[in-house]
Amino acid sequence: MNNMQDWNAYRDALIGRVGDFAKLSPDVLRGLTTIENSGLKTGKLEPKMHEILALAVAVATRCDGCIAVHAQKAIELGATEGEIAEALGVAIALNAGAALTYSARVFDAIEALPKK
Repeated sequence: MNNMQDWNAYRDALIGRVGDFAKLSPDVLRGLTTIENSGLKTGKLEPKMHEILALAVAVATRCDGCIAVHAQKAIELGATEGEIAEALGVAIALNAGAALTYSARVFDAIEALPKK
């Protein structure tokens, strides 16, 4: 299959830009790093699972940068494509479920319109 984009070049460029941002606002990056690493400190899930979950969330939030970074980490930690695919299936299902839930809100909005 033909790659839609050069994920390695994108990840490298993104990491460079994040470094540029960190120079301008180091506390924000430190805060993000603290949040990102805090989940690992509990030790309830293995690091590979954190990365698999990160990929599912990256799909749900539509973040290419997260996909590029966490795909590399997940594979480095031994995640299989099958494990990743199963987690992505959950992300797909929840996105569809969210669309269904928000569809109900459309009808609530319609019912709330002033009656003529």
